[in-house]
Amino acid sequence: MITRRTFMQWVGAAGVLGVTGCASGGRSRAAGRVVVIGGGFGGATCARYLKRFAPELAVTLVESAPHHVTCPFSNTVIAGMRDLATITVGYEGLQRLGIERVQARAQGIDAGRREVQLTGGARLGYDRLVVAPGIDFRYDMIEGHGPELAESMPHAWQAGAQTLLLRRQIQAMRNGGVVVISVPANPYRCPPGPYERAGLIAAYLQREKPRSKVIILDAKNGFPKQALFEAGWQELYPGYVEWVGGEGGKVTAVDPASRILRNTFGAVSRKSDVVNLIPPQQAGTLAHAADLVDASGWCPVQPATFESTRYAGIHVIGDACIAAPLPKSAYAANNQAKACAAAIVAALAGEPMPEPSFINTCYSLLAEDYAVSVAGVYRLAAGRIVAVPEAGGTSPPAQPRQFRAEEARFARAWYRNIVADSFAIASPTV
Repeated sequence: MITRRTFMQWVGAAGVLGVTGCASGGRSRAAGRVVVIGGGFGGATCARYLKRFAPELAVTLVESAPHHVTCPFSNTVIAGMRDLATITVGYEGLQRLGIERVQARAQGIDAGRREVQLTGGARLGYDRLVVAPGIDFRYDMIEGHGPELAESMPHAWQAGAQTLLLRRQIQAMRNGGVVVISVPANPYRCPPGPYERAGLIAAYLQREKPRSKVIILDAKNGFPKQALFEAGWQELYPGYVEWVGGEGGKVTAVDPASRILRNTFGAVSRKSDVVNLIPPQQAGTLAHAADLVDASGWCPVQPATFESTRYAGIHVIGDACIAAPLPKSAYAANNQAKACAAAIVAALAGEPMPEPSFINTCYSLLAEDYAVSVAGVYRLAAGRIVAVPEAGGTSPPAQPRQFRAEEARFARAWYRNIVADSFAIASPTV
């Protein structure tokens, strides 16, 4: 029997990243050109597995950034536990596999002509297109907010410069200051991420600014792994983390001058020392420009292939697509990418379409030696993605510190495995 604990050890330490999301690891006789836009976990994984499943395919990865800074483990950088370089990966491994890398920004898609328009006027033709544009922000849903305010109230929900900005603000904060984290309503990238962030910031404050605290203003009435997070905060950082949920925590307006956040009832925070304002989210800018979204702001797709329901021959994977109950996570994006790659190879080769299954695993660190986790298994049923009953689950409650320390070790192994698998590089050191 495979218990949940055995399953989590398998996923965290050994990694099952290469065996989910596709029906076969064999090679198909597919021909043509596939363009992949976006070099995050979804896009990078898809490019790699397209080439793995069908080496004769011409695969082009379009990404404007010279490297990728991972959102997973970025909270440890904010908390001063790691440097940004430790979560920064390049594309050399993919290029060694024969994947063409184009460092440019895709600014439009001509679905009729099957072309991608790049900044500077260049065009790339394709037989199949994969779009992994990540997220963008709905600043308009918070009165007084806008992209310029992110320079003083960082979201840090796209890793890189914002990660370092939030880190510097917390380091510069007075002892006795307050860090406010504003969490949007669902859906958004990495549902447990804000709560991991709160715990790791609390670890820094306890060590460096012991009279300070973290307040979470949450638009939701509850959050993933809530009991585990709250137990961990109480055990590790009693009095350092306060959570306010529901209508009382839903931020609808911000006063940039006073740094006060408001809900429909009035002020919900006094002038805070550091405000980590995470806005509501939607699919990335390119998805909107290419008319790949519906009224929700996200991209509807066929669940078996991730082909857009709006345009044939275009697939959307990762955070931008509608794939619930799969969460918007790096692990889900990695799984979706493999399913998408297998479907594209089958379509180009004229072979039967494989039926995918999916796994999502999410580890959350509360300290260097303390982590909790959740895992889920998913399959197709009646044309939809559904959770498999009684598969996966969360870390068991009320466990000794040794158990949580072991999960922290699994979390680091999970990160090494998914980065190595997605970007075709040696396992990073974290």
